[in-house]
Amino acid sequence: MSTDSTGPIRTAVAGFGLSGSIFHAPLLAADPAFSVAVIATSDAGRQSAAATRYPGARIVDTPADILGLAGELDLLVLGTPPATHYPLARAALEAGLDVVVDKPFTVRSADGRELIRLAARLGRVLTVFQNRRWDGDYLTVRGLLDSAALGAVTRFESRFERWSPLVSKAWKAAATADEGGGVLFDLGTHLLDQAVQLFGPAEVTHAELAARRPAEKTDDDVFLALQHESGVTSHLWMNMLCAQQGPRFRILGSGGGFTKHGVDPQEPFIVAGGSPLDPDYGVEDRDWAGLFGRDGHVDRLPTKRGAYPEFYRILAAKINDGGAASVLPLPVDPAGPVEVLRLIEQARALAD
Repeated sequence: MSTDSTGPIRTAVAGFGLSGSIFHAPLLAADPAFSVAVIATSDAGRQSAAATRYPGARIVDTPADILGLAGELDLLVLGTPPATHYPLARAALEAGLDVVVDKPFTVRSADGRELIRLAARLGRVLTVFQNRRWDGDYLTVRGLLDSAALGAVTRFESRFERWSPLVSKAWKAAATADEGGGVLFDLGTHLLDQAVQLFGPAEVTHAELAARRPAEKTDDDVFLALQHESGVTSHLWMNMLCAQQGPRFRILGSGGGFTKHGVDPQEPFIVAGGSPLDPDYGVEDRDWAGLFGRDGHVDRLPTKRGAYPEFYRILAAKINDGGAASVLPLPVDPAGPVEVLRLIEQARALAD
């Protein structure tokens, strides 16, 4: 299937839970390069919500229904449970569609590598929604590193911690590690991706994985230590039962440090009914500005504006420039998420 360059990219969204309803559909609808043509969800309440918010979209029950409409589409966005990513992405590529896969890319790194080879052979665009590369706080850290304001970085600490004593989704309550369950496959894919993007290739040197909540089958409290080839040591925490949260980022370097609390505001902004087109989208309250410098000599560093829409802007440019044949970059090269999966596999092996 080749995209009609005279019209928007005809897009189907599989899944209308948090991923589809809060991230993908609003971002796609806000970008005139795309049209939300089909939404798949089997939940009656979500079907009603999808039809109300996106009256121009065809609402179907399953991803298989989307594949049956492949001749009328250009792009499939997968916001379904992790265990479905590999078979659905493979089927979509073979049906002639370009594909966006939400994180985790696949459950096994070998499956991710196979999808990359398949997309290359078929000449299709394949990318992974590592949206937190466009978090405002991450972009702020990226700017500090690019300017060398911290000097030579020695230690990087990063956390996603939440107070969520109940497992909120049925599939998450039932999913094992082999099915992509647990916080390491969820929030951990973001933390690992950001660490590798910032400091380069790494190996896991220590891993602690625990299940604290009674309904948790896999892990909801994880700590990882990474050693990067660049010399940086990364410490990563992810915890769904955290009553007192630590800083989102803490970075130490020869020229100073940076400490940042709070979480990127883009997701809660959309949950509250906002739009990516709103002027306040992605803008963090200045009270959450991080601290840059050293003890006794610190300054408040305002957070850069978050920019999730950049993912789809870059993707549209790629598709409309000829797709896989274009020299324009992907928003996320899937080789990066495959490396994240390799680190997850390494961590699980160390923790066993």
